[in-house]
Amino acid sequence: MLAVFAVTFPFFALVACGFVATRKGVLPLSAISGLNSFVLFFALPCMLFRFAAQTPIAQLLDPLVAGVYLLCALVMVVGTMALTLPRWGWNDAAFGALVTAFPNSGFMGVPLLLALLGAHSAGTVILTMALDMVITTSLCIALSRLGQGERGAAQALRKALKGMLANPMPWSIALGGMASAWALELPGPLDKTVAMLAAAASPVALFTIGAVLARSQLNQQEYVAPRDYVPLALAKLLLHPMLVWGAGLVAQAMGLALADEALVALVLVAALPSASNVSLLSERFGAHGGRVARIILVSTALAFVTFSGAVTWMLAGAQA
Repeated sequence: MLAVFAVTFPFFALVACGFVATRKGVLPLSAISGLNSFVLFFALPCMLFRFAAQTPIAQLLDPLVAGVYLLCALVMVVGTMALTLPRWGWNDAAFGALVTAFPNSGFMGVPLLLALLGAHSAGTVILTMALDMVITTSLCIALSRLGQGERGAAQALRKALKGMLANPMPWSIALGGMASAWALELPGPLDKTVAMLAAAASPVALFTIGAVLARSQLNQQEYVAPRDYVPLALAKLLLHPMLVWGAGLVAQAMGLALADEALVALVLVAALPSASNVSLLSERFGAHGGRVARIILVSTALAFVTFSGAVTWMLAGAQA
């Protein structure tokens, strides 16, 4: 366990640094959007491109890994919606479901899991991130509009797809996959530029997560009862990975070729805290941003212990 903490501590420490820097005013709130833009449009796409380009295309397009993960994501969405819809309505219930099912695989998961599991896990992590960005997010946004009728849901789905097309991360994954499939390499100077930007992704992204969480807490105006966000944060950290683990074991028991290494990576992706960008989406679509922000904050704070425990558990099982 201590060996796992030694790996995970620097990642969560960088998140804490960003949080404290923002809370103490060392990092102005106006600077957070700039950090976020640097990570989203420059550093993280370069990192994803490089990992995708260095990963065998079969791992990036593994239908069994995609099926297990997507099935569990849909179960999380449907279950959360069923439990929270009567109290919160379609809009808030949908974004509560999204923040419960969508792990922070982009800003946190890729660098953290590669440090823990090695480069062979890149394909699995990148595939899950693409599924969450394209399918899980689009589904939840469409569900959020059902209270406005079918037309509202259709418009929301079009808006979500338009936003996805403007997001550089799916494009960087696709371009990296093409480079992998066709064994393409960037020219030397361009490859070095991309490598430098990719190297900046992990520390800046983690610091930015903390800054965004601090900003969300500072902007919270309304009181939200703990029962409206703590159970969802715990579901993200505990129920989601257990569900993926169970589904993976069932798939293996059925004789399907789900590798143990892929299952470990899937479970640890699901054990990550909630994605911080869901807070921005909830504000954009008029959902209760304070509730979503609290789920993200609690899940991130608790993940230092729960995620490290999941790593210890899964790696011990893999070695047994």
